[in-house]
Amino acid sequence: MEYRFVTVWRIEAPLEAVCEAISHSLHWPQWWRNVESVEELTPGDARGIGSVRRYTWRGRLPYRLTFDICVVHAVPLTRVEGIASGDVEGRGRWSFATDGAVTSARFEWQIRTTTVWMNLLALFARPLIKWNHDGVMQRGGEALARLLDARLVGIVHD
Repeated sequence: MEYRFVTVWRIEAPLEAVCEAISHSLHWPQWWRNVESVEELTPGDARGIGSVRRYTWRGRLPYRLTFDICVVHAVPLTRVEGIASGDVEGRGRWSFATDGAVTSARFEWQIRTTTVWMNLLALFARPLIKWNHDGVMQRGGEALARLLDARLVGIVHD
């Protein structure tokens, strides 16, 4: 089953601080409770290109997802993009912009599930999977605002 999720976090914080927190995903488990673990498999170059990290996530529904992300594109303070493989396959992209004192962090996730049980579940529970994803991203935006001691202006899920 294929999915496309878009979430935009709007946080009253400097662009540099938002990008720093998101770029250092090895630290996500310390502040984003849905991230159980992040393990660096390959370090990549100075910009992170070629780095591979293994992520284990849990949401509101009683299952975990584990997948690797290989960074394939990175422009400091603008965008980072990676290819996922594992329980999900596809592409994820963070992009950043500012509007005055507010930084927008946009996450686009275009993936397909690879496990039989998830594909069967999706036939009946696609809205639940979106609800689960949106909940994970909601908690992430709230946690990032707390981490940065910043005001969360809003979160939009498409």
